[in-house]
Amino acid sequence: MPNPLTQPTLADLRRRTSAKWRVHDPDVLPLWIAEMDVRLAEPVAEVLHRAVAEGDTGYPPGPGYAEALAEFAKDRWSWEVLPERTAMVPDVMLGIVEVLKLVTAPGGTVVVNSPVYPPFYAFTEHLGRRVVAAPLTPGHRLDLAALDEAFREADAYLLCSPHNPTGTVHTPAELAGVAALAQEHGVRVVVDEIHAPLVPPGARHTPYLSLPGAQRGFALLSASKAWNLAGLKAALAVAGADSAAELAAMPKEVGHGPSHLGILAHSAALRHGGPWLDALLAGLAANRARLGALLAERLPRVGYREPAGTYLAWLDCRGLGLGDDPAQVFLDRGRVALAGGLPFGRGGAGHVRLNFATAPELLDEAVRRMAAALAK
Repeated sequence: MPNPLTQPTLADLRRRTSAKWRVHDPDVLPLWIAEMDVRLAEPVAEVLHRAVAEGDTGYPPGPGYAEALAEFAKDRWSWEVLPERTAMVPDVMLGIVEVLKLVTAPGGTVVVNSPVYPPFYAFTEHLGRRVVAAPLTPGHRLDLAALDEAFREADAYLLCSPHNPTGTVHTPAELAGVAALAQEHGVRVVVDEIHAPLVPPGARHTPYLSLPGAQRGFALLSASKAWNLAGLKAALAVAGADSAAELAAMPKEVGHGPSHLGILAHSAALRHGGPWLDALLAGLAANRARLGALLAERLPRVGYREPAGTYLAWLDCRGLGLGDDPAQVFLDRGRVALAGGLPFGRGGAGHVRLNFATAPELLDEAVRRMAAALAK
Protein backbone atom coordinates (compact mmCIF):
# COMPACT_ATOMS: atom_id res chain seq x y z
CA MET A 1 0.00 0.00 0.00
CA PRO A 2 1.43 3.44 -0.90
CA ASN A 3 2.47 5.95 1.72
CA PRO A 4 -0.71 7.94 2.56
CA LEU A 5 1.41 11.03 3.24
CA THR A 6 2.41 11.25 -0.43
CA GLN A 7 -1.10 11.05 -1.91
CA PRO A 8 -2.54 14.61 -1.81
CA THR A 9 -0.65 17.33 -3.66
CA LEU A 10 -0.12 20.77 -2.17
CA ALA A 11 -2.79 22.06 -4.56
CA ASP A 12 -5.19 19.42 -3.19
CA LEU A 13 -4.41 20.47 0.35
CA ARG A 14 -4.86 24.17 -0.36
CA ARG A 15 -8.47 23.46 -1.37
CA ARG A 16 -9.30 22.12 2.09
CA THR A 17 -11.48 24.26 4.34
CA SER A 18 -10.39 22.84 7.71
CA ALA A 19 -8.61 24.96 10.31
CA LYS A 20 -5.15 23.79 9.31
CA TRP A 21 -5.50 25.31 5.85
CA ARG A 22 -7.71 28.32 6.56
CA VAL A 23 -6.47 30.01 9.75
CA HIS A 24 -3.30 31.39 8.16
CA ASP A 25 -2.66 33.28 4.92
CA PRO A 26 -2.40 31.22 1.72
CA ASP A 27 1.38 31.65 1.51
CA VAL A 28 1.91 30.04 4.93
CA LEU A 29 2.95 26.39 5.13
CA PRO A 30 0.89 25.00 8.06
CA LEU A 31 2.48 22.39 10.32
CA TRP A 32 0.78 23.47 13.53
CA ILE A 33 -2.56 21.82 14.35
CA ALA A 34 -2.84 18.02 14.62
CA GLU A 35 -4.38 17.30 11.23
CA MET A 36 -2.59 14.99 8.82
CA ASP A 37 -2.06 15.68 5.13
CA VAL A 38 -3.68 12.46 3.93
CA ARG A 39 -6.74 11.31 2.05
CA LEU A 40 -9.25 9.16 3.89
CA ALA A 41 -8.48 5.47 4.21
CA GLU A 42 -10.55 3.67 1.57
CA PRO A 43 -12.71 1.67 4.03
CA VAL A 44 -13.63 4.93 5.78
CA ALA A 45 -14.42 6.74 2.53
CA GLU A 46 -16.54 3.82 1.35
CA VAL A 47 -18.72 3.69 4.44
CA LEU A 48 -19.26 7.46 4.37
CA HIS A 49 -20.10 7.53 0.66
CA ARG A 50 -22.55 4.68 1.16
CA ALA A 51 -24.25 6.39 4.09
CA VAL A 52 -24.66 9.65 2.19
CA ALA A 53 -25.91 7.89 -0.93
CA GLU A 54 -28.53 6.03 1.10
CA GLY A 55 -29.49 9.02 3.24
CA ASP A 56 -28.27 7.11 6.29
CA THR A 57 -27.68 10.22 8.40
CA GLY A 58 -29.88 9.62 11.43
CA TYR A 59 -29.13 8.78 15.03
CA PRO A 60 -26.34 6.34 15.96
CA PRO A 61 -27.25 2.80 17.04
CA GLY A 62 -25.90 0.29 19.56
CA PRO A 63 -22.44 -0.86 20.59
CA GLY A 64 -20.77 -1.16 17.17
CA TYR A 65 -18.01 1.37 17.91
CA ALA A 66 -17.13 -0.28 21.23
CA GLU A 67 -17.02 -3.69 19.57
CA ALA A 68 -14.73 -2.37 16.83
CA LEU A 69 -12.40 -0.88 19.43
CA ALA A 70 -12.37 -4.18 21.34
CA GLU A 71 -11.29 -6.05 18.20
CA PHE A 72 -8.57 -3.50 17.43
CA ALA A 73 -7.25 -3.40 21.01
CA LYS A 74 -7.00 -7.17 21.20
CA ASP A 75 -5.20 -7.39 17.86
CA ARG A 76 -2.78 -4.47 18.36
CA TRP A 77 -2.14 -4.47 22.10
CA SER A 78 -3.41 -7.82 23.42
CA TRP A 79 -5.76 -5.82 25.62
CA GLU A 80 -9.28 -7.03 26.34
CA VAL A 81 -11.80 -4.19 26.21
CA LEU A 82 -15.27 -5.18 27.42
CA PRO A 83 -17.90 -3.16 25.50
CA GLU A 84 -20.12 -3.14 28.59
CA ARG A 85 -17.43 -1.15 30.38
CA THR A 86 -17.45 1.63 27.77
CA ALA A 87 -19.50 4.76 27.20
CA MET A 88 -19.90 6.79 24.04
CA VAL A 89 -18.69 10.40 24.34
CA PRO A 90 -18.56 13.22 21.77
CA ASP A 91 -14.76 13.38 21.66
CA VAL A 92 -11.81 12.65 23.92
CA MET A 93 -11.62 16.03 25.67
CA LEU A 94 -15.35 16.21 26.38
CA GLY A 95 -15.15 12.61 27.55
CA ILE A 96 -12.36 13.58 29.94
CA VAL A 97 -14.54 16.37 31.32
CA GLU A 98 -17.41 13.96 31.94
CA VAL A 99 -15.15 11.42 33.65
CA LEU A 100 -13.62 14.13 35.84
CA LYS A 101 -17.15 15.09 36.87
CA LEU A 102 -17.63 11.52 38.05
CA VAL A 103 -14.48 11.29 40.19
CA THR A 104 -13.76 14.84 41.38
CA ALA A 105 -15.72 17.63 43.02
CA PRO A 106 -15.68 21.36 42.16
CA GLY A 107 -12.48 22.88 43.50
CA GLY A 108 -10.64 19.55 43.27
CA THR A 109 -7.09 19.19 42.04
CA VAL A 110 -6.01 17.51 38.80
CA VAL A 111 -2.36 16.71 38.07
CA VAL A 112 -0.90 16.97 34.54
CA ASN A 113 2.59 16.44 33.13
CA SER A 114 3.85 19.69 31.66
CA PRO A 115 4.50 20.52 28.91
CA VAL A 116 1.22 19.00 27.78
CA TYR A 117 -1.66 19.42 25.32
CA PRO A 118 -3.11 22.88 26.11
CA PRO A 119 -6.79 21.80 26.38
CA PHE A 120 -5.80 19.77 29.47
CA TYR A 121 -5.50 23.11 31.25
CA ALA A 122 -8.41 24.93 29.62
CA PHE A 123 -11.05 22.21 29.90
CA THR A 124 -10.08 21.26 33.45
CA GLU A 125 -10.07 24.84 34.70
CA HIS A 126 -13.36 25.58 32.93
CA LEU A 127 -14.78 22.62 34.86
CA GLY A 128 -13.85 24.37 38.10
CA ARG A 129 -10.90 22.16 39.01
CA ARG A 130 -7.38 23.31 39.84
CA VAL A 131 -4.51 22.12 37.67
CA VAL A 132 -1.16 21.21 39.25
CA ALA A 133 1.84 20.41 37.04
CA ALA A 134 4.24 17.54 37.66
CA PRO A 135 6.78 18.33 34.92
CA LEU A 136 8.37 15.68 32.75
CA THR A 137 12.07 15.03 33.17
CA PRO A 138 14.52 16.79 30.80
CA GLY A 139 14.45 13.56 28.79
CA HIS A 140 10.65 13.82 28.40
CA ARG A 141 9.94 10.89 30.75
CA LEU A 142 7.43 10.65 33.59
CA ASP A 143 8.97 11.85 36.86
CA LEU A 144 7.59 9.48 39.48
CA ALA A 145 9.11 11.51 42.32
CA ALA A 146 7.34 14.64 41.07
CA LEU A 147 4.11 12.67 40.75
CA ASP A 148 4.49 11.32 44.29
CA GLU A 149 4.74 14.88 45.57
CA ALA A 150 1.87 16.21 43.42
CA PHE A 151 -0.42 13.30 44.34
CA ARG A 152 -0.30 14.30 48.02
CA GLU A 153 -2.81 17.07 47.27
CA ALA A 154 -4.52 15.65 44.20
CA ASP A 155 -7.89 14.09 43.42
CA ALA A 156 -7.16 12.98 39.85
CA TYR A 157 -4.31 12.60 37.39
CA LEU A 158 -4.82 13.39 33.71
CA LEU A 159 -2.19 11.42 31.80
CA CYS A 160 -1.43 11.79 28.09
CA SER A 161 -0.26 8.43 26.69
CA PRO A 162 1.47 8.60 24.23
CA HIS A 163 2.45 12.09 25.23
CA ASN A 164 1.52 15.24 23.33
CA PRO A 165 3.68 17.27 22.51
CA THR A 166 6.84 15.23 23.12
CA GLY A 167 5.82 11.95 21.46
CA THR A 168 7.06 9.97 24.47
CA VAL A 169 5.69 6.43 24.70
CA HIS A 170 5.49 5.55 28.38
CA THR A 171 6.98 2.22 29.39
CA PRO A 172 5.11 -0.53 31.27
CA ALA A 173 7.37 0.11 34.28
CA GLU A 174 6.56 3.83 34.29
CA LEU A 175 2.84 3.17 34.03
CA ALA A 176 3.00 0.53 36.75
CA GLY A 177 4.71 3.14 38.92
CA VAL A 178 1.83 5.53 38.21
CA ALA A 179 -0.72 2.88 39.20
CA ALA A 180 1.12 2.16 42.46
CA LEU A 181 1.31 5.85 43.38
CA ALA A 182 -2.34 6.36 42.50
CA GLN A 183 -3.32 3.49 44.80
CA GLU A 184 -1.15 4.82 47.59
CA HIS A 185 -2.57 8.34 47.44
CA GLY A 186 -6.14 7.54 46.40
CA VAL A 187 -5.79 9.45 43.12
CA ARG A 188 -8.04 8.58 40.17
CA VAL A 189 -6.16 8.19 36.89
CA VAL A 190 -7.78 9.36 33.63
CA VAL A 191 -5.70 8.55 30.54
CA ASP A 192 -5.95 10.20 27.12
CA GLU A 193 -4.87 7.46 24.70
CA ILE A 194 -5.99 9.14 21.49
CA HIS A 195 -2.51 8.76 19.94
CA ALA A 196 -2.21 5.09 20.93
CA PRO A 197 -2.49 3.65 17.39
CA LEU A 198 0.32 5.98 16.23
CA VAL A 199 3.14 3.93 17.76
CA PRO A 200 5.21 2.17 15.08
CA PRO A 201 6.96 -1.20 15.26
CA GLY A 202 10.02 -0.87 17.46
CA ALA A 203 8.04 0.85 20.18
CA ARG A 204 4.90 -0.41 21.89
CA HIS A 205 1.93 1.31 23.43
CA THR A 206 0.87 -0.15 26.77
CA PRO A 207 -2.80 0.52 27.57
CA TYR A 208 -2.92 1.83 31.11
CA LEU A 209 -5.96 -0.24 32.03
CA SER A 210 -4.17 -3.45 31.00
CA LEU A 211 -1.81 -3.14 33.99
CA PRO A 212 -2.30 -4.64 37.45
CA GLY A 213 -3.35 -1.97 39.92
CA ALA A 214 -5.05 0.21 37.29
CA GLN A 215 -8.58 -1.10 37.93
CA ARG A 216 -9.84 2.23 39.31
CA GLY A 217 -8.71 4.15 36.24
CA PHE A 218 -10.36 5.33 33.04
CA ALA A 219 -9.11 5.63 29.46
CA LEU A 220 -10.38 7.76 26.58
CA LEU A 221 -9.82 6.47 23.05
CA SER A 222 -10.78 7.47 19.52
CA ALA A 223 -9.85 6.69 15.93
CA SER A 224 -9.72 10.39 15.15
CA LYS A 225 -5.97 11.03 15.30
CA ALA A 226 -4.72 7.85 13.64
CA TRP A 227 -7.13 8.08 10.69
CA ASN A 228 -7.52 11.89 10.52
CA LEU A 229 -11.18 11.97 11.54
CA ALA A 230 -11.25 14.97 13.88
CA GLY A 231 -14.19 16.48 12.00
CA LEU A 232 -16.21 13.27 12.45
CA LYS A 233 -16.77 13.39 16.20
CA ALA A 234 -16.81 10.17 18.21
CA ALA A 235 -14.87 8.68 21.11
CA LEU A 236 -15.16 6.09 23.87
CA ALA A 237 -14.57 6.20 27.59
CA VAL A 238 -13.37 2.88 28.98
CA ALA A 239 -13.55 1.97 32.67
CA GLY A 240 -11.27 -0.25 34.67
CA ALA A 241 -12.88 -3.16 36.49
CA ASP A 242 -13.34 -1.19 39.71
CA SER A 243 -14.67 1.96 38.06
CA ALA A 244 -17.31 0.41 35.81
CA ALA A 245 -20.18 1.37 38.13
CA GLU A 246 -19.07 5.01 38.08
CA LEU A 247 -18.91 5.05 34.29
CA ALA A 248 -22.37 3.48 34.14
CA ALA A 249 -23.62 6.49 36.13
CA MET A 250 -22.52 8.92 33.41
CA PRO A 251 -25.64 10.77 32.18
CA LYS A 252 -27.14 9.10 29.11
CA GLU A 253 -27.35 12.43 27.27
CA VAL A 254 -23.53 12.52 27.04
CA GLY A 255 -23.78 9.68 24.53
CA HIS A 256 -25.95 11.82 22.26
CA GLY A 257 -22.91 13.91 21.23
CA PRO A 258 -21.19 11.65 18.69
CA SER A 259 -22.58 11.74 15.17
CA HIS A 260 -23.83 8.70 13.30
CA LEU A 261 -21.36 9.40 10.46
CA GLY A 262 -18.57 9.74 13.00
CA ILE A 263 -19.32 6.37 14.54
CA LEU A 264 -19.56 4.72 11.12
CA ALA A 265 -16.21 6.22 10.10
CA HIS A 266 -14.39 5.35 13.32
CA SER A 267 -15.75 1.81 13.37
CA ALA A 268 -14.69 1.23 9.75
CA ALA A 269 -11.22 2.59 10.51
CA LEU A 270 -10.73 0.30 13.50
CA ARG A 271 -12.12 -2.77 11.76
CA HIS A 272 -10.79 -2.39 8.23
CA GLY A 273 -8.18 0.39 8.28
CA GLY A 274 -5.23 -1.63 9.59
CA PRO A 275 -3.28 -1.90 6.31
CA TRP A 276 -3.70 1.85 5.71
CA LEU A 277 -2.52 2.56 9.26
CA ASP A 278 0.55 0.36 8.79
CA ALA A 279 1.46 2.24 5.61
CA LEU A 280 0.99 5.52 7.46
CA LEU A 281 3.23 4.37 10.33
CA ALA A 282 5.98 3.51 7.86
CA GLY A 283 5.66 6.97 6.29
CA LEU A 284 5.76 8.66 9.69
CA ALA A 285 8.86 6.67 10.67
CA ALA A 286 10.62 7.88 7.54
CA ASN A 287 9.56 11.47 8.26
CA ARG A 288 10.85 11.27 11.86
CA ALA A 289 14.28 10.33 10.61
CA ARG A 290 14.10 12.83 7.76
CA LEU A 291 13.25 15.66 10.15
CA GLY A 292 16.24 14.79 12.31
CA ALA A 293 18.57 14.88 9.31
CA LEU A 294 17.10 18.16 8.05
CA LEU A 295 17.47 19.84 11.42
CA ALA A 296 21.02 18.58 11.86
CA GLU A 297 21.93 20.05 8.46
CA ARG A 298 20.02 23.34 8.49
CA LEU A 299 19.20 24.12 12.15
CA PRO A 300 21.84 22.34 14.23
CA ARG A 301 21.14 24.51 17.30
CA VAL A 302 17.58 23.21 17.53
CA GLY A 303 17.19 20.42 20.07
CA TYR A 304 15.33 17.42 18.65
CA ARG A 305 14.63 14.20 20.49
CA GLU A 306 13.07 11.80 17.99
CA PRO A 307 9.59 10.92 19.27
CA ALA A 308 8.76 7.24 19.70
CA GLY A 309 5.10 7.81 18.86
CA THR A 310 2.60 10.33 17.46
CA TYR A 311 3.35 12.58 14.48
CA LEU A 312 4.42 15.53 16.62
CA ALA A 313 7.96 16.82 17.18
CA TRP A 314 8.81 18.98 20.20
CA LEU A 315 11.66 21.26 19.15
CA ASP A 316 13.84 23.13 21.63
CA CYS A 317 14.65 26.47 19.99
CA ARG A 318 16.15 28.18 23.02
CA GLY A 319 19.59 28.11 21.44
CA LEU A 320 18.41 30.28 18.55
CA GLY A 321 17.88 33.45 20.60
CA LEU A 322 14.28 33.91 19.41
CA GLY A 323 12.74 34.47 22.82
CA ASP A 324 9.89 32.63 24.51
CA ASP A 325 7.75 32.33 21.35
CA PRO A 326 9.90 31.23 18.41
CA ALA A 327 6.77 30.06 16.56
CA GLN A 328 5.82 33.68 15.97
CA VAL A 329 9.24 34.39 14.47
CA PHE A 330 9.02 31.39 12.14
CA LEU A 331 5.56 32.52 11.06
CA ASP A 332 6.44 36.17 10.52
CA ARG A 333 9.83 35.67 8.87
CA GLY A 334 9.57 32.19 7.37
CA ARG A 335 5.85 31.84 6.61
CA VAL A 336 5.67 28.45 8.29
CA ALA A 337 3.09 27.91 11.03
CA LEU A 338 4.08 25.84 14.07
CA ALA A 339 2.41 25.49 17.45
CA GLY A 340 4.05 27.80 19.98
CA GLY A 341 5.24 26.19 23.19
CA LEU A 342 3.88 28.66 25.74
CA PRO A 343 0.30 27.27 25.89
CA PHE A 344 1.73 23.83 26.76
CA GLY A 345 2.64 25.10 30.23
CA ARG A 346 5.86 24.80 32.23
CA GLY A 347 8.73 23.84 29.95
CA GLY A 348 7.06 25.29 26.86
CA ALA A 349 8.88 28.61 26.59
CA GLY A 350 11.37 28.66 23.72
CA HIS A 351 9.85 25.53 22.14
CA VAL A 352 7.64 24.77 19.15
CA ARG A 353 5.59 21.74 18.18
CA LEU A 354 5.91 20.64 14.56
CA ASN A 355 3.43 18.28 12.89
CA PHE A 356 5.44 16.08 10.52
CA ALA A 357 2.43 14.16 9.14
CA THR A 358 2.92 15.67 5.72
CA ALA A 359 4.64 14.92 2.44
CA PRO A 360 8.44 14.63 2.62
CA GLU A 361 8.89 17.54 0.22
CA LEU A 362 6.69 19.79 2.38
CA LEU A 363 8.73 18.82 5.43
CA ASP A 364 11.86 19.79 3.49
CA GLU A 365 10.32 23.12 2.56
CA ALA A 366 9.23 23.82 6.12
CA VAL A 367 12.74 23.36 7.52
CA ARG A 368 14.18 25.40 4.65
CA ARG A 369 11.83 28.25 5.56
CA MET A 370 12.67 27.98 9.25
CA ALA A 371 16.38 28.24 8.44
CA ALA A 372 15.72 31.18 6.12
CA ALA A 373 13.80 32.92 8.93
CA LEU A 374 17.00 32.97 11.01
CA ALA A 375 18.91 34.56 8.17
CA LYS A 376 16.42 37.43 8.22
